[in-house]
Amino acid sequence: MKITKILNNNAVVVLDNEREKIAVGSGVAFNKKRNDIVNLDRIEKIFVMRENDKLQQLLSRIPEEHFTISEEIISYAEEYIGGKLDERIHIVLTDHVSFAIERLKDGIQLNNKLLPEIKILYRREFEIGLWAIQHIKERCQVEMPEDEAAYLALHIHTMKLQGGDLHQTLKQTSIIRDMVQIIQKKLNIHLEENDISYHRLITHLRFALTRMNHYELHTMDEEMLVMIKKKFPYSYNCAVEVTKELKKLHGIDLPDHELGYIAVHIERLQKQ
Repeated sequence: MKITKILNNNAVVVLDNEREKIAVGSGVAFNKKRNDIVNLDRIEKIFVMRENDKLQQLLSRIPEEHFTISEEIISYAEEYIGGKLDERIHIVLTDHVSFAIERLKDGIQLNNKLLPEIKILYRREFEIGLWAIQHIKERCQVEMPEDEAAYLALHIHTMKLQGGDLHQTLKQTSIIRDMVQIIQKKLNIHLEENDISYHRLITHLRFALTRMNHYELHTMDEEMLVMIKKKFPYSYNCAVEVTKELKKLHGIDLPDHELGYIAVHIERLQKQ
């Protein structure tokens, strides 16, 4: 494989069977120049990506250590979840990690308003995020708050899905947060993160939105729905008000059957 471009001391662009690839390894570019043959023994990873140009640009402008740390986080994440992440993770996570490290070094901390929801909705990804911020602390002596673990969790969750879209992940999480806040306001209560009823509500809302996105229905027996309306009139009316607010804020219209399930959760919350 011939070197066509040196990105940094540990990354080069090579030509292999007329195909451009990015070879990464400790000192892979040491004492090398363009058109030299790469030392195969030094190669630790080879990337063949649709977005090679973006990865090249990223590797040429960030500290080499940041890429190494990101790759270690990705390896840990893939082992933890037992599967491969979308190849774009090498770009999006590296870019995020590098920017976060530099930002925190400058004393700029971003609060994550979705932190409570992310902890519940993407629990395993958040656990990976917690490992990652500890790993970054050990490697870079940069203290990262849980807010950053949540940001990393969102990236990892999105890249678990082929063609995953971070914007859609953020949108769904924001909708759930808004629904919970509306319910809290209607009931004049404050839900604690470690409350099992809170977890159940969050989880149900997530699956309700996912079903809607995939045009699936969570059907409830008509008699059961009528019974809920009669037995829990306040909770059902509260569920109706929540969905009205949801439509106003996000243009989402939940079907009656979903209202029935939400009413049951609201009734449980009232009795706590």
